[in-house]
Amino acid sequence: MNKNLWALPLLAALATACHSNSTATAGADGKPDLLYAALDTTVAPGDDFFSYANGTWIKNHPIPASESNSGIGIEVQKEVYGRLRQTSIDAAKATATAGSNQQKIGDFWAVGIDSLKADKLGTTPIKPELDRIAAMKTAADVPGVIAHEIPLGVRPLIGPRVSQDDKNSDKMALYLHQSGLGLPNRDYYFNTDTRTKNIRRAYVRHVANTFKLLGQDSTTANANAARVMALETTLAKSSRKLEALRDPYKNYNKMTVAQLNKLTPGLDWKTWFGQMGATNVDTVIVGQPEFYQTVGQLLKTKPVEDWKAYLTWNITREFAPTLSQPFVDERFRFYGTTLRGAKAIRPRWKRVLDMEEDALGDALGQLFVKEYFKPEAKARYDTLVKNVVSSFAQHIQNVDWMSAPTKIVALDKLHKITPKVGYPNKWKDYSNLTIDRSSLTANVMRANQWQYNYQLNKLGKPVDRTEWGMTPQTYNAYYNPSNNEIVLPAAAFAVPTLLDADADDALVY
Repeated sequence: MNKNLWALPLLAALATACHSNSTATAGADGKPDLLYAALDTTVAPGDDFFSYANGTWIKNHPIPASESNSGIGIEVQKEVYGRLRQTSIDAAKATATAGSNQQKIGDFWAVGIDSLKADKLGTTPIKPELDRIAAMKTAADVPGVIAHEIPLGVRPLIGPRVSQDDKNSDKMALYLHQSGLGLPNRDYYFNTDTRTKNIRRAYVRHVANTFKLLGQDSTTANANAARVMALETTLAKSSRKLEALRDPYKNYNKMTVAQLNKLTPGLDWKTWFGQMGATNVDTVIVGQPEFYQTVGQLLKTKPVEDWKAYLTWNITREFAPTLSQPFVDERFRFYGTTLRGAKAIRPRWKRVLDMEEDALGDALGQLFVKEYFKPEAKARYDTLVKNVVSSFAQHIQNVDWMSAPTKIVALDKLHKITPKVGYPNKWKDYSNLTIDRSSLTANVMRANQWQYNYQLNKLGKPVDRTEWGMTPQTYNAYYNPSNNEIVLPAAAFAVPTLLDADADDALVY
């Protein structure tokens, strides 16, 4: 399990906490004094040090209408988004070699930012999937359709993923977790407070409105929305609560495929996995066995019309952000405003960048670090990490509450940590992924399929400990206990308005 380390990149926290739109006073070295620019000197530090240190920054950074919060991370993300936007614009304008990262980024951006094209295409990009669902004759056809949708990025009913085995960190394993809900978690289906009840009603309206956008009349759309809600409520009853999902031992249940078949009579998982492309599966780690018992029962008892409604909703919900504006707006009204409280949708270019990041993260990362994280910057932060480790080792040696044997163990673990700074030494190879300017939806589908195959290909192979769980342009960091590694992406060192060379060591540290 990765653990975010927001506190580790202290330089980012300091830099963004002090950044403001006003001109920062230059320090003795002539570089901007970002700390001074954040001060509110009308407040006495002895009375309210927080307001004294951050007051001007807070006044200059109101929460945007398109966001539900603001703060340190938001400001760094703005800077990173701006850099990635320019990188994508430049790629779209370039005469790039076919199949290159630049061509893929440029084409993804160009068709993604073209809202007029998306409006013209309407639901055409998902029509083959809708037709596949509509062609189902009986409930026996459902597993095959689900097996087709999962590699596309949709997770109806089942949530397969390939990850390190939590009890054997050298091995990659196939996990099955509870899935298939359109609301954030099971509590939204059962809590009786006024807000949650209103959300449930709004959700059913949203599902019905989406069906209407697909061309269904009001009566049919409302009936299908009711079918979706009823099926999801049944799934939610067998889903574990958030607090129960936090127990790693109770959510680790290794089974053979034969045992999984016994858990869900009537389901042939070997065949089902094969339809999903996982032909070499002998064992699987089932997070919530009771959920999959319910899945098996539903596949035997629910009529095909219920499944048509449910699967149509799932495919449309997943790709609504890539479709025409009515689908984008309808989705935002519920998931953005009703659930999150956002007053305005984020600009299209930011939404496209998010999709680009998900689809082509390493390709975008290579272009990003080439421009904004030069080799000398990587060398600088490699040195920073080494110095921090050295300082921490001294701290361990000097503390009086640790026994000598404990210090030996602590120092041994410290020196065995693998630091990964800036960007990976080995990048993902997207050469067999086709990205063009036909439609944003098609690009996202193909990228999801590529990522699915990439993960599936790890089954039965040793863990690749050189792989990163984040891209260089991600503003975050993490510690992975399974690999005893700390990962600090390039964006963790970004300072708004400043290139790396303009940030002095005091600010960086």
